[in-house]
Amino acid sequence: MEKYIKAPLDGEEIKTLKSGDYVYITGTIYTARDAAHKRMYEALKAGEKLPIELKNNVIYYMGPSPAREGRPIGSAGPTTASRMDKYTPDMLDLGLKGMIGKGKRSDAVREAIIRNGAVYFAAVGGAGALLSKSIKSSEVIAYDDLGTEAIRKLEVENFPAIVVIDSEGNNLYEMVLQ
Repeated sequence: MEKYIKAPLDGEEIKTLKSGDYVYITGTIYTARDAAHKRMYEALKAGEKLPIELKNNVIYYMGPSPAREGRPIGSAGPTTASRMDKYTPDMLDLGLKGMIGKGKRSDAVREAIIRNGAVYFAAVGGAGALLSKSIKSSEVIAYDDLGTEAIRKLEVENFPAIVVIDSEGNNLYEMVLQ
C-alpha cells in the first residue's frame, strides 16, 4: 500500500503504517550517522541537552556527498542502520518516532520501537542520487566538525521509503523469509 505522510510524525498516523507499506515522506527530517549518534549519546549520559529535539522526529542515517552546483545536497543514500543500534533505544525512549536506513535492526531496537510506537523505514541503498531529488533543502545544524557526519536538517518532499518494522514490531525482512 502507498501512503503519503508528514514529518514530524504523528503517533496516530504511525499506528496506521504496516510493515511493507510504501511511504512518501514530506516535511522536516534530520540526518545523523555513527559519529553524531555517539556524540549525542555521550551528551545524554553527561546530562547535556541534545542539539535537536527528538520528540516525533525522524532521523535519516545518511552522510551526503558534496552538492553539485544548483542542488541543496549531493548523493544522499542510506547508511547501514545497525551501526546506530547501540544508541537507538535511548533515543526512541526520548520520543524519536522514525528512522530511515538500510538493513536489519537488533532485537533491542525492535523492542524499543514497539515500546515507543515508532517505525523503522528503509530507503533503497545504491539510489542516493535519485533519493537526493526529494531533498529540497539541507542545512548543517550541529557538529559541523564531523563533516559529512554532521547533523543536518532536511526539508523533503515525497521522500520514498518502505516500512520495515512497524509500531507493532512486524518486520518486513522476517516476513519475506517465511
